[in-house]
Amino acid sequence: MKILISFDIDGTLEVGDPPGPVTLEMVKRAKELGCIVGSCSDRSISSQQLLWQNANMEVDFTSLKHLLGDIKTRFDAEWYVHTGDRELDRQFAGEAGFDFIWQDAAAEEPWIAKLNGTESA
Repeated sequence: MKILISFDIDGTLEVGDPPGPVTLEMVKRAKELGCIVGSCSDRSISSQQLLWQNANMEVDFTSLKHLLGDIKTRFDAEWYVHTGDRELDRQFAGEAGFDFIWQDAAAEEPWIAKLNGTESA
């Protein structure tokens, strides 16, 4: 199963301002498992790219949050998911046809269960 995971930064990732519960190690693990990963944030593209560069991580995309739908047209996946900490994240995910996972639930790495076919109904 091909999964695309879009991460908000602030309030979601440990390197956000404020920090969130999703670690860079979790993002790295998702990438190693074959997921398409990147960030969709209110931060500028250059700021997002610098964040990933400083973390020595290569991601598949960076985008402004309100352009999340463009990501879906660029990548073929069976499950598109955006994770974030605000209602606006949930709204943009829904408008783009993505499932949405709150940051605390994302810290449990539900994409691993999805890949393994063990996710709860």
